[in-house]
Amino acid sequence: MSTVGRVTIRERLRAGLKVAMQDRDKASTGAIRSALGAIDNAEAVDTTVATDRIDGDARIAGAVAGAGSTEVRRRTLTDDEVADVLRAEIVDRLDAATEYDAAGPAGVERAALLRAEAATLERFIAD
Repeated sequence: MSTVGRVTIRERLRAGLKVAMQDRDKASTGAIRSALGAIDNAEAVDTTVATDRIDGDARIAGAVAGAGSTEVRRRTLTDDEVADVLRAEIVDRLDAATEYDAAGPAGVERAALLRAEAATLERFIAD
């Protein structure tokens, strides 16, 4: 996953998470954990499987039985793909912050938190 002479975004996120936790920075900790979860979700294997009907039984095409039969290699995102996931997370937070602003004074604090989270994530994709 790591490239020679260059630290990946994922590695920087993990290091940033440690620092945020040590600093007890709840906004940064939450944003980084959420981003790492979004990256993990993006790497999940597509579970859509074609099925064939054979003699009234539903069988999964290409099925294998036995130990390890349920293990499938996850995708590995490139650094550019990880950056795209982070950009989507940033946009989601900024859009939600705008909605909270529209809610009036009651949403100001939450909007500020979402903008702080977006700024935290932005640091990891800025070159």
